[in-house]
Amino acid sequence: MNYALIPSPTTSVWHLGPFPIRAYALCIIAGMVVATLLMEQRLRHRGVAPWTSLDMVVWAVPFGIVGARIYHLITSPQDYFGSGGDPVRALYIWEGGLGIWGAVAGGALGAWIASRQIGLPLSVFADALAPALPVAQAIGRFGNWFNNELYGKVTTLPWGLQVHEMDSANPGHATMIDGEPVTRPDLYHPTFLYEVVWDLGVGALVWLLDRKFKFGRGRAFALYVMAYTAGRFWIEMLRTDEANHFFGIRLNVFVSILVFLGAAIYFVVMRGPRAYVVPIDAPDKAPEPAASSDVSTVDVDAKDAARKMPTGYQVVSEERFLAYQRTGVLPPADGEKSAVDEKDAEPAEVTSPPAGEN
Repeated sequence: MNYALIPSPTTSVWHLGPFPIRAYALCIIAGMVVATLLMEQRLRHRGVAPWTSLDMVVWAVPFGIVGARIYHLITSPQDYFGSGGDPVRALYIWEGGLGIWGAVAGGALGAWIASRQIGLPLSVFADALAPALPVAQAIGRFGNWFNNELYGKVTTLPWGLQVHEMDSANPGHATMIDGEPVTRPDLYHPTFLYEVVWDLGVGALVWLLDRKFKFGRGRAFALYVMAYTAGRFWIEMLRTDEANHFFGIRLNVFVSILVFLGAAIYFVVMRGPRAYVVPIDAPDKAPEPAASSDVSTVDVDAKDAARKMPTGYQVVSEERFLAYQRTGVLPPADGEKSAVDEKDAEPAEVTSPPAGEN
């Protein structure tokens, strides 16, 4: 008899009175909470007002869920709209079926709307979220473990996963015979665990490299995308759950390759430190904070800032810019070197120009 090193749960839903409590939903919510707290810490380190992350989350999360579901429906339409499918089940997100690429695209749209309302560049949010998002994904993957789904091919490795046959007549529970759960005869690659480990490694990698190189301009997020898709490529090749294929290869493998290439191109094109421009006479103290909408900046090329910068403006770091935008007060430089003097400075962050300039 085979004994799996990694058993699977026999129950993924519990009832609190008439209300079902689903493990899948709890894992997704826990991941969102952890990611928000990590992003909040990184935003505060950049000088952003406390709990600005919540202003972004209330937009990004709903858009992300909708986007994730739409991606799943597009890539697996036969489950809901094909012969024998039930279109109403397309709304049952608690049963699973959320695509990461749809979540990222939908969440990005929601974050863009929030960034426009708050008055901060979207790249600030993206870079703050970059090491937090894979941690959220790692936590969310435990929902697949509870559901006994998305496992890999048969394996004889000592960390093989035992999988239960789930009861379609009693969703969220394993099929029981004589009081014992029915299990599949083989052991399988625990692809959920592979992705958990990979995602945590991606989060640590992005955090460490961004801390050392201070990528800026959305490049930390691009690094996350590249690292995640590299892992998703080989993990996807191990999975055996139903999926659409092209040339015998799972659709998500092609998506991973394309997204990786897009992120790599962005990472290279947007290389260089971030720079912002504010008025030279920006106050170092103010009688009362100014609203972010009252603060104007202009896009420049930091290499040629002395030539291109409008009269009366100066280049400052991201931290000083964010503090200025939040309070209307430009904090002291604390001995930092101006981006204009950096020999390897690259194009500045694109921000809204002052009225009358273009």
